[in-house]
Amino acid sequence: MKRGVVFLLMLLFVNQAIAQNDKQDELLFGVAYYDEYMPTERLDKDIEMMKAAGINFVRIAESTWSTVEPADNVYDFSHIDRVLDAMYKAGIKVIIGTPTYATPPWLVKKYPDIMAISKNGQFQYGARQQMDITNEHYRFHAERVIRKIMEHIKDHPAIIGYQLDNETKHYNTAGPNVQKAFVEYMKKKWPDLNKMNKAFGLDYWSNRINSWEEFPSVNGTINASLRAEFEKFRRGLVTEFLAWQAQIVREYSKPDQFITHNFDFDWRGYSYGLQPSVNHFEASKVMDVAGVDIYHPTQDDLTGMEIAFGGDMTRSIKNGKNYFVIETEAQGFPQWLPYPGQLRLQAFSHLASGASMVGYWHWHSIHNSAETYWKGLLSHDFEPNPTYMEAQTIGKDLKRLNKDLIGLKKDNQVAFLVSNEAQTGYDEFSWVFKTKYNDILRLYYDALYKLNVEVDMIDPSYLDFNKYKMIVVPAFYASSDAVLERLNAYVKQGGHVVYTFGSGVSDENVKVRHSLQPGIINEACGIQYNQFTVPKSVKLTSDKIKFDQATTDVDTWMEMVNAKGAKVLANYNHPVWGKYAAVTTNKYGKGEAMYVACKTTPEATEEILEQAVKSAGLWSDAQSLTFPITVKKGVNRAGKNIHYVFNYSAEQKTIQYPFAAGKELLSGKKVKKNSELKLAPWGVAIVESK
Repeated sequence: MKRGVVFLLMLLFVNQAIAQNDKQDELLFGVAYYDEYMPTERLDKDIEMMKAAGINFVRIAESTWSTVEPADNVYDFSHIDRVLDAMYKAGIKVIIGTPTYATPPWLVKKYPDIMAISKNGQFQYGARQQMDITNEHYRFHAERVIRKIMEHIKDHPAIIGYQLDNETKHYNTAGPNVQKAFVEYMKKKWPDLNKMNKAFGLDYWSNRINSWEEFPSVNGTINASLRAEFEKFRRGLVTEFLAWQAQIVREYSKPDQFITHNFDFDWRGYSYGLQPSVNHFEASKVMDVAGVDIYHPTQDDLTGMEIAFGGDMTRSIKNGKNYFVIETEAQGFPQWLPYPGQLRLQAFSHLASGASMVGYWHWHSIHNSAETYWKGLLSHDFEPNPTYMEAQTIGKDLKRLNKDLIGLKKDNQVAFLVSNEAQTGYDEFSWVFKTKYNDILRLYYDALYKLNVEVDMIDPSYLDFNKYKMIVVPAFYASSDAVLERLNAYVKQGGHVVYTFGSGVSDENVKVRHSLQPGIINEACGIQYNQFTVPKSVKLTSDKIKFDQATTDVDTWMEMVNAKGAKVLANYNHPVWGKYAAVTTNKYGKGEAMYVACKTTPEATEEILEQAVKSAGLWSDAQSLTFPITVKKGVNRAGKNIHYVFNYSAEQKTIQYPFAAGKELLSGKKVKKNSELKLAPWGVAIVESK
């Protein structure tokens, strides 16, 4: 599909998506369900147990292309039909997934080139998500199976919506056809080869390209600019792919049915940070509702940070609209078996960030293959267990409190400016920085989370910076002049910015600026530096920030900043580097810009951000409570304030409730301002007030 056509489709879908999102009148609580995996016949029994748990939707069909189409152009819809009919009879809604993320054996046998070729060679058949999403044979057969399914089930009354593919990424596809498409992309972006060579610094090591015909594969490049552009191109392949699927599904879907997708994140054994292979802000434009998969540690490691981060990102990519948690764990990995109370805490934490669905992967634990020990809501024996019984309480509460909790809207005053381009540029030199972009993003996000400062996520295309009183800009390594100048203007007009080290360094082509660093933002920050080093035995010292001296170690990276008008908040405690600033703040116009020139500990980061939040005039009643007590707020459809108060600890906590008087919805009891509120271990209170 031509990129121009994709853009027009996105524009057409935006208004429909906005309207669609407000139609939902029931919180969705459910599971992925795979009747085709069952060792015995038990559909009726499963439905009986689902009803007892308050489950009101299931997601099906996204994983079994080889079952739907066991041979070329031969179809079997019986497993879909029987589930659709049974769920409809039971009053359980169904989401149908397009089964395109795992290819059937016969297709790969017929067209071996469907398997993606990465820079390390061609993938071998077996695992999911190893195909080349641009391959013409894959596209032909993917479209055909989608159309066959849609033609067969489009009029079934159980269906409320469709999920496109599953956790789509580009899968590192980089074969000859992808390289050829990249060259065509570059021709359009850079009609003048001389300008491209200069912008990317390709004279280095004789990488200069003198004709389009000799343009080499990018797989072996040592040029960060070229590799970053290739990553941007491949993120665009994902955007186009999902738009292509959306167009097909919309030919059959009905106006009251939604289209969604389950985006995921960088993976560190659990969901962690910005997804490097997908531009969520762009790819989500064709969705009616953004969906997400969020996985996180539990037991003593449960903090709620991944739940909050994933929710803030997913809500923000659709401009604050409510979103679906399509997958999260019930039991999950063996180390994720939740303590009593944690499943409830997690479910309400999703809702508190603006989710209107909580879906577990999956209903029952699978008895063979790769995910045998990624356990579902039920264990391998299908019998009720403590996790399932806790889910029953969640289902009952969601049904009882539906009108109070559905459609939560948030009005946050702080945003994180995140960027895939900055991420790619920074990570290209992670061997220098000894950290990755998401390490810095999560360091600052987690600190604000612990301070109970709620945030949105915006990207460089976001036009209204002035909507926010404070913007945190982590590791903004690669950026156009225009975006940095907009940030300067934002500060001048009264905004507050917090920059971390590694910001403003290079232009959008990952070419380091030749001015004093941090380049254009010097103007607002009132600083300069031209040297940096890896710290050894360096701490922070300050008489303006109250650091705990045990937590002030400087780690990984430090810039030798000279204040040029800025106020120094902290210096390096070191016999040589002590004359340089580590943390500065600068009044610029009506606003203020803070710059943190080194990687600080989590505890020191909290202290630095406390200073920034106070300076921005955002310190409020919520900050009287700190982690493990976390607070989320919003306004429900009735125009009433909702405050979620969570206890992310194994101990009972008694707090002084700092907000307006109201009714605690779970217990029905009245709560007065400044009264004592008891929270059980891993407990939650939900207070509704005028």
